[in-house]
Amino acid sequence: MPVINALKIAEERSLDLIEVAANVVPPVCKILDFGKYRYQLSKRQTQRKTTGLKEVKIRPQITEHDLGLKVKSIRRFLDEGDKAKVTMSFRGREVIRKDLGMKIFEKIPQLLIGKFNIEQSAKLEGNSITMVIAPK
Repeated sequence: MPVINALKIAEERSLDLIEVAANVVPPVCKILDFGKYRYQLSKRQTQRKTTGLKEVKIRPQITEHDLGLKVKSIRRFLDEGDKAKVTMSFRGREVIRKDLGMKIFEKIPQLLIGKFNIEQSAKLEGNSITMVIAPK
């Protein structure tokens, strides 16, 4: 339909003519109330779940079984749509052995099965190492 006819129909119904796909030939348009459309879009965005940040704390002397349990909880957080922050804190002279902590942080992505992104890789900050994992 020609653009002039579409504009007349939209004006008769007191609605707006909105171009949906401009890259195709002929361009695709819709006749609708643009204010109502924008309101519905804003409602949809507020209804979406905001991703929370859940924290899991581990120690440098963690055993394989305990690490498996922590990874299981990280996987549960990711499946729920939340980000997971893994924190390892060192006490006293443990900070000398940062390499042990980094080895544990290298194991975590290998133990995690599923789709995830490492937003912040393991990084030493003071006497703790942190890493942030997000769902894909």
